[in-house]
Amino acid sequence: MSKRRLPELKRPDAPAGVDFAVNPRALAAFDPHVTAAIKDDAATISILAEIGENWDGSGVTPSRISGALRAIGRKPVTVQINSPGGNFFDGLAIYNMLRAHPEEVTVQVLGIAASAASMIAMAGDSIQIAKAGLIMIHNSQWIALGDRHVMSETAAAMAIFDDLMAGLYEDRTGADRTEIANMMDAETFMSGEVAVETGFADTLLAADHVAKSKTTAGLPAHRKVAAALARANMPRSEIRKLMKELSSGTPSAVLDDTAMPSAGDSAVDDGTVGLSLALARLKLTRA
Repeated sequence: MSKRRLPELKRPDAPAGVDFAVNPRALAAFDPHVTAAIKDDAATISILAEIGENWDGSGVTPSRISGALRAIGRKPVTVQINSPGGNFFDGLAIYNMLRAHPEEVTVQVLGIAASAASMIAMAGDSIQIAKAGLIMIHNSQWIALGDRHVMSETAAAMAIFDDLMAGLYEDRTGADRTEIANMMDAETFMSGEVAVETGFADTLLAADHVAKSKTTAGLPAHRKVAAALARANMPRSEIRKLMKELSSGTPSAVLDDTAMPSAGDSAVDDGTVGLSLALARLKLTRA
C-alpha cells in the first residue's frame, strides 16, 4: 500500500503540563541489542531507541530525522525500527516527515515498533517485519497533574488522540475502526506473522537482516534507574531532571543517611551508588 493514500496527521491541542511515558509492557519487550545485520548505507535511517529526547541526550527526535532526510535527498529510503515508543508528538512529527518524503519509504521492523514507533512504521510504502518482531498498539498514555477539571480536559484530549491513531491504523490496514479501537484498548502485541495477517505489515523480513549486537554487558546503573522510573510512570521531564542531578553528583535535595556511603565505605562505585541516590531522591519527590 502506498503511503500516498495515507492522511497527514495534524497535531491536536493538548492541555498544558502533560507528559508522555513509555508503556511499561513495551519497554519490557524492547531489546536494545537488536540491530540490522546488514551494513547501514547513506539511504538508511535507524530508529533504534525511544522516541523523543531522554535525560542523557539519547532518543530519536524529529530534528534528527529531518536532518537525515535532508542528507539523503530525493532517493528511496529504508527506515529500520526497534523502539518501545515514547513521545506521541515526536512520533507524529516523524510520521509526517516520512509520509512527505518524495521517494519510496521502506520500513523494516527489526525488533519492536510500539506505541509512537508503530505510528512511524505506518508511513512506509512497504512495511517489512522480522518473524520474531513485534508491533504494539494502544491508547495514548499521559501523565497529568491537576484538579478534576484538568483531568476531565485531559481525558477529552486523549480521546481525540486515540481517534487519530485509530484512523491511521484503519487507513493503513483496512480493518474496521471498532476492531482497531478494541485492539488499542487491549494493548495488543502482534508477532511478525500476525502483523502481516492483520495488515499492519506487508511482508516478513528475511532472517539474515536482523542481528543482536555482541555487547553482553547490562545497561549502566543510571540507565537502569531511568527505565525503572519510566515504568513507575514518572514524567520524562522529571526523569531528565533527576538523572542530570545524579550524574553531576549534586542532588538538589538533602538525602537520607542510608543513601550515602559512610567514611569507612570503599570509594569505588560498583554501580549501586547512583541507584541508592535515585531511590532516596524518588522518596523525596513522592513524599
